[in-house]
Amino acid sequence: MKNIADIRKEYTKGALEPNEMGDDPLTEFRGWFQQAIDSQVLEPNAMILGTVNAEHRPSSRVVLLKEITTEGIVFFTNYNSRKGRELLENPFVSAVFFWAELERQVRVEGRVRKISEADSDAYFYSRPRISQAGAVVSNQSEVISGREDLDAQMVALMADESIEIARPEHWGGYEIVVYGMEFWQGRPGRVHDRARYQKVESAWVKTRLSP
Repeated sequence: MKNIADIRKEYTKGALEPNEMGDDPLTEFRGWFQQAIDSQVLEPNAMILGTVNAEHRPSSRVVLLKEITTEGIVFFTNYNSRKGRELLENPFVSAVFFWAELERQVRVEGRVRKISEADSDAYFYSRPRISQAGAVVSNQSEVISGREDLDAQMVALMADESIEIARPEHWGGYEIVVYGMEFWQGRPGRVHDRARYQKVESAWVKTRLSP
């Protein structure tokens, strides 16, 4: 096996000039996200979500961005999952997008709030039927002995397409209301470009950070 310490890559695909960026980080993020889509980045909406429980112990996992709002970003999950329980205990989160193909990273800091039931319904009923069924049968993060029961429940739900699958009360969306966002562009020699936006009262303050 190759020595892990010898694994390295030079970043050469771009540069970032904070003075040329706009005043609103979410507007900038929309532009970067569209570039990731146009560049055919693998799952550009995948983000690593970090939560912290009541004992101050962090955990992270990958979730999918589903909407960019004027105040933040939206994802969907099981409210009873580990992340859901931790968000109930501590609503402050971080999220990271890494687009290797563009040598870019975006870090997000914010506080979550549940979106409306109507908005959760709208997204749930737009999903493929198999994804709706999956949300119903999964007691996310609970210990199970095997997947036989899951498979049987999926088969039963998928058998009659004339029956509408209802959104479970324990499944819906969260909006991360952003108060901090950092844009990172890889540069040669690890002398990267970093631009940070921080919400101060009702205004955004933009600064350049040392790599």
